[in-house]
Amino acid sequence: FMRRGPLRKIAHGVDVSIPNGGQLITAYAVGVVVGAPVLAFLGARMRRRGLRVALMVAYAGATALSAVAAGFGLLLLSRFLCGVPHGAYFGVASLVAASLAPRGREGRAVAMVMIGLSVANVVGVPAATWMGQHFGWRSAFWVAAGLAVLTAALVTAFVPACPGDTEATGRRELRLFAEPQAWLLLVAGAIGFGGMFALYSYIAKVVTVVGGLADAPVPLFLLAFGLGMVAGTYVAGPLADW
Repeated sequence: FMRRGPLRKIAHGVDVSIPNGGQLITAYAVGVVVGAPVLAFLGARMRRRGLRVALMVAYAGATALSAVAAGFGLLLLSRFLCGVPHGAYFGVASLVAASLAPRGREGRAVAMVMIGLSVANVVGVPAATWMGQHFGWRSAFWVAAGLAVLTAALVTAFVPACPGDTEATGRRELRLFAEPQAWLLLVAGAIGFGGMFALYSYIAKVVTVVGGLADAPVPLFLLAFGLGMVAGTYVAGPLADW
């Protein structure tokens, strides 16, 4: 998410236009699309704590590669590699949270995992934008890589050992795609998130060019966007349980 604010500086830093710089966000999203189902399929039988640690270490390494990338091609590849463990990590984290929650409160538990993403938009994205403005866009990547290493350590220290699904099979996993309700959910998610990220990806440009404001207020608009995400995610937990 933190690429949204300093996107213009990142694009200039690797000598590409802002629309081409937006492909860095697309590459990350493609990594999520590829990595989430493949890694979830391959890791279904693995112990979930170990899988989470491995996914976060991979994320840290790919983010560090983004921080040192000298050209657009390597940066694009590193963003794709960063996205690969993303979706699988949050999927596994949600399963762990639901398994640890009291019966009837699984939705709240999953919401508390996902609210981390929303809080990151309130705190991390404006902070990354500010850092990009004052210390260069690479600084935010280094901070994100460090946080990923810290996350892996915290998961190792505090998350209980959770066994994988020993009954998972490829046929059972693929059976989902025969369900019309699953396709309805996928389509709704694709349209909703596609629209949201279309705006969010270029929000700095919207604020400065369309809104005619300077760079300084951009973190405030990102903060407002993130607050809305926190509120929505918080309300969604009890609604899911209901």
